[in-house]
Amino acid sequence: MLTCMVFTQTELDYLATQRIGRLATVSPDGQVQNNPTNFFVDAGTGTIVIGGGALGSSKKFRNVQQGSTVAFVVDDLATVDPWAPRGIEIRGTAVALTDHEPPLPYLSREIIRITPTKIVSWGLDGPRASRTV
Repeated sequence: MLTCMVFTQTELDYLATQRIGRLATVSPDGQVQNNPTNFFVDAGTGTIVIGGGALGSSKKFRNVQQGSTVAFVVDDLATVDPWAPRGIEIRGTAVALTDHEPPLPYLSREIIRITPTKIVSWGLDGPRASRTV
């Protein structure tokens, strides 16, 4: 398998300590999903996979099935000093998967795999930073 290091080591270390994130934006309607979502980072392919209960029946999942883009946010705003927020926003192209495609069944029967095109991080190695990948 071809290794694709999309995330920095600092970002990977941070993501490894977090268990949930938010599917912040789903095009084309921009609907927000505030419920926490489990996720898995595949450093080998440079992708992130998210999944959650009843994801397959949600409008967000159907939007992604139509070839949408997403913004997925992982932050610890609720667990750290409010003056020192830390987090990562992963924007990119996404595909909605069902059945038993890898990495299922680790998260749920319905997952969204995101291939990042832009990563925004704040409070990890200093001030807010953004880069295209």
